Amino acid sequence: MSYLRIDHVDKVFSNGARTTKVLEHVDLTVDKGQYVSIIGHSGCGKSTLLNIVAGLLRASSGGVVLEDREVDEPGPDRAVVFQNHSLLPWLSVYDNVRLGVDKVFSGKKSRAERHEWTMRNLDLVQMSHAKDKRPSEISGGMKQRVGIARALAMEPKVLLLDEPFGALDALTRAHLQDQVMALHRELGNTVLMITHDVDEAVLLSDRIVMMTNGPSATIGEVLDVPLPRPRNRLELAADAVYLGCRQRVLQFLYERHRYVEAA
Repeated sequence: MSYLRIDHVDKVFSNGARTTKVLEHVDLTVDKGQYVSIIGHSGCGKSTLLNIVAGLLRASSGGVVLEDREVDEPGPDRAVVFQNHSLLPWLSVYDNVRLGVDKVFSGKKSRAERHEWTMRNLDLVQMSHAKDKRPSEISGGMKQRVGIARALAMEPKVLLLDEPFGALDALTRAHLQDQVMALHRELGNTVLMITHDVDEAVLLSDRIVMMTNGPSATIGEVLDVPLPRPRNRLELAADAVYLGCRQRVLQFLYERHRYVEAA
């Protein structure tokens, strides 16, 4: 039995008499502990699909099942990290993480235990030194690390990442990718990530889900990435398996781009 199952999901948006089918018959299973990336051209419904898994949107038909329970609303078993860090600007780094900890673990952990858990998750992303700073006082990469800490602190069954590194410069992006790989290795968490970056998808993922173009987008191909972990980006630069996976994703995306131009 799969850990996470996206089962025959359709999504239709209506605007008056006009309807647009964004997703059509999307089927995907994700095993516990897998890192799965979803990639495709803009407008193919990647974020819509992630929001359905998060419970932020309802599927028009079909559904999502996590550990044999249907997902039909947001819940702490699915934590989302968006491209925009979404930190509360009037709270400190510590309080931004503690807010989620208190919400999930009030009544389950003592006040002291919640403090320790908050600090542990800040330590995981190397942000405990900035616990008293406010979001305006830290860099974009640091804000995303706090967002990841806040998500991890909820102990979600599935971590949902919606282009979490998209707004960062190349060096910061690479550093955070390495940190996420290290966290995934340490925690063994299940991750579903949206990305536009082919190299990012191959570096981080166990499987890459390639979406067809919208409207009525669906899964065109699922590529296994049989690279052993831990992974080193410098060593992989000339690795035949890495390059082969990268080429296949680029080929898929390029063929879809040509299809759009010819339409």
